[in-house]
Amino acid sequence: MIFKDVAMWQKRLSMVYALGVWTMITSYGYYRYSGRLGDTSQIEEESPYEANSKNVFHQSPHTKTVIIYKNDFVPYTTRIYDFVQSFIGGPGSGDS
Repeated sequence: MIFKDVAMWQKRLSMVYALGVWTMITSYGYYRYSGRLGDTSQIEEESPYEANSKNVFHQSPHTKTVIIYKNDFVPYTTRIYDFVQSFIGGPGSGDS
């Protein structure tokens, strides 16, 4: 009795799996045929950040990153260095 239940569930799950695979294949074919599945790497957008010189751009084949620095930006490493130097008594890298 248990073997029949296992065989029945195996048949049902294989049908669900086949339905999912055929759905994926037909949706890919539909989008490919209709032209909605196009290559988006050729689309270039204008960047509103290029006018400011405080921006750093990094572009790879998969990502486009824009780092925007504030006018009064002080890196964390400089802040930590100045904090440690205030205890040691040495000259810091501040505005002194």
